[in-house]
Amino acid sequence: MKLMMKTFCLLATLVLAGCAQVATVTVVKPHLAPGVPAESADRLAQQLIRRALKAERSQPLVALASLVEAAEISAKQLGANPADADARHDYNFAVERIFGVMREAKLTPWKAPLRLGARTLAWQPHPRAVWNPALYDLIPADQLKLGGDYVDVRETKDGIGAPLVAKRVADQVHELAPTPHFFYCATGVARFEGSRCVLSIEDPMETETTRLGGRTFPLAADYTAPLTMMLVEMEPDKLGLPRLLHPAKFAETARIARLEPYDPNKTVVLVVHGLMSSPATWFPLINHLQANEEIRRKYQFWFFSYPSGYPYSYSAAILRQELDRSEKLYPLRKKMVVIGHSMGGCISRLLITDSQRKIWDKMFTVPPERMEVTPEHKHILTESTIFASRPEIGRVIFISSPLRGADLASGWLARTASRLVKLPSALVSIGNEELKYERQAAGIDHLKRFPDSIDTLDPKNDFVVALHDVPIKSDVPYHVICGDRGRGDAPKSSDGLVPYSSSHLPAAKSEKIVPSHHNAHQTDEAIAEVRRILDLRLLK
Repeated sequence: MKLMMKTFCLLATLVLAGCAQVATVTVVKPHLAPGVPAESADRLAQQLIRRALKAERSQPLVALASLVEAAEISAKQLGANPADADARHDYNFAVERIFGVMREAKLTPWKAPLRLGARTLAWQPHPRAVWNPALYDLIPADQLKLGGDYVDVRETKDGIGAPLVAKRVADQVHELAPTPHFFYCATGVARFEGSRCVLSIEDPMETETTRLGGRTFPLAADYTAPLTMMLVEMEPDKLGLPRLLHPAKFAETARIARLEPYDPNKTVVLVVHGLMSSPATWFPLINHLQANEEIRRKYQFWFFSYPSGYPYSYSAAILRQELDRSEKLYPLRKKMVVIGHSMGGCISRLLITDSQRKIWDKMFTVPPERMEVTPEHKHILTESTIFASRPEIGRVIFISSPLRGADLASGWLARTASRLVKLPSALVSIGNEELKYERQAAGIDHLKRFPDSIDTLDPKNDFVVALHDVPIKSDVPYHVICGDRGRGDAPKSSDGLVPYSSSHLPAAKSEKIVPSHHNAHQTDEAIAEVRRILDLRLLK
């Protein structure tokens, strides 16, 4: 029992990508700000809004009529004085409540206009079919209270419109969805044409401004709310340790997923998590980067999620298959940027490596055609050791990556922890078949079974040793970010799990050492460095 407890403590220590209660969402009732001076026209707008708040459940059409009138009054004020902060607040609040009332009462002006006394509530279709409102549950962001360990900053943008979370049922297999639903960032706008109030939704990841009353305004947005709702549905606590210990049970969770409507004109940034982790580990980085106008205008974020109990060479083979599949669904016009944290960096390294048969020949005594194993097993072995660099990769960023292994993975506790990992039966049986073909080279740990992810982080693992002599493709720029725990002791430094010597790459285009532990990718310094690198790419 003591050994088992020590082993689980090691697993907690071996979190090469962190694990936490990352996000919470609580529905709250929005409150209108204190009233404005009596002589202001906004005073009437606020009176109408307060009247609507009292009637929104019992008389939704009456409430909508008051909200539309309040929004129109505020819009006229903004037309006369675009800098009127009270008018902007009342307009946005009224529009948010319009969407809130429609959602609660299941009203659908996109199907047919709604008569509201002397006014009509109508809908302006978006030019892109992806924004068909019938597909979404449009949730006002101001009624969502966000929390959790990763939600340190709620990234929003001041402007005109009602920030929304557009929730849509997703086909995870054919749409590259991160969870059973997409959670997109959207903004609702109300414009006035005579007696008609015309609603629309706009994509703040696609456009920065909107038109209202003949004037141009910044488009309001809440970038954090959709990400937070996605993380809550993802349940990342069920993807960390369980996927490490029982990867076969979670084989279907291996996928590439996208976080916004696909735009072929934007460069894909693909992030890859590490051991005992999930895509949730990237929330702080994506949350902060999406708040930057230049980044969201030029980039879109995808992630690769996978059971981290697999040896990382096998996970890289899965990723290559996922890249083939995703690019058939969403062809790329621009080369993507890949960012790998910890073991995710090891996986990313294999995407920009031409192994030919160098790894195979150092691991096995016979060529593939002479290895007498089942066709399925031979396919797995060759896909994991003989591979070509991916032409769609234009740049890679390695963060806290044990590219030459981590000593922590070679100790007796690691060996004990490794035995708790239950590999799929296909991989277990490969281990039994391949033993007679393994090279028994000195200085290499020889297992009597197929290696798991912890084994392949051992500096003496045969795959890791064989990979040392296979260079990264020279025409793909790559960068290194690693932590020194604030000690300033490089090159003898370590982030607590991975030594500098294992992360360092002499041919890297840049190297940034940040004062952090292993989760460097979540620090302000590393996020700023990633932004610098992405900005640098834009200059090319």
